[in-house]
Amino acid sequence: MKQVLSLFFLFSSIVLIAQDKAYGDGEWFKFRVHYGFVTAGYATLEVNNAKIEGKEVYHVKGEGRTVGLSKVFFNVEDYYQSYIDKEKDIPYRFIRKIDEGGHTKDIQIDFDHSTGIAHINNKKHNKKEVVSFPKDAQDMVSAFYYLRNNLDVSTIQKGETIDMNMFFDKENYKFRLKFLGREVLDTKFGDVPCLIFRPYVQAGRVFKEKESLTVWVTDDDNKMPMLIKADLAVGSLKASLSEFKGLKHSFKIQMD
Repeated sequence: MKQVLSLFFLFSSIVLIAQDKAYGDGEWFKFRVHYGFVTAGYATLEVNNAKIEGKEVYHVKGEGRTVGLSKVFFNVEDYYQSYIDKEKDIPYRFIRKIDEGGHTKDIQIDFDHSTGIAHINNKKHNKKEVVSFPKDAQDMVSAFYYLRNNLDVSTIQKGETIDMNMFFDKENYKFRLKFLGREVLDTKFGDVPCLIFRPYVQAGRVFKEKESLTVWVTDDDNKMPMLIKADLAVGSLKASLSEFKGLKHSFKIQMD
């Protein structure tokens, strides 16, 4: 499970468009992370109204943890937070506090978009530093919500790739994903029309190859992730949407 729940939050960011805002206060998702029929853990994402330094923001909280035997063999407790401007869809603060089998991090990043400087507070090592970031850069949680509101899939073609700037820990990245097409996905909620994406990831210790991840998101105004499938170096892992509430738009299910 090491890094898997962290990667889950990153690649949950493949979600897409609505003329109106795709989400709002009170939205909540829960995902079951599993190897086949064996549940390895759960992950949640929650949105609430908040203020930071006088600015109206959405406070997004993400949590991932292992359960059962997975917890015994490799305990994971990951917590993520992002404070996102309601109008500009940019992050002001990002918090990452994780414990993955004893590998721990406790980092807070404050983004100054007027100067393009990220103020990084590594609380574990009591170290502070500043790093520049490109315009419109997103953190690994805010990217999820940015793309839901801003990426237009009405004219996207199969095989088309999309790039965006990401800032993670203290480094800048180019995040790229490929649109694979549309599919009606059989889920616990019924047959759900979905858009399919494949993020490019780094091959090696975790993933078999750079195209080892596939993501299904609802083809409606919510654009929420329904399924994430990862081919890892140690097997195949899935994260399936198991519960949700507080959607801003109707959930589209295909009827026979």
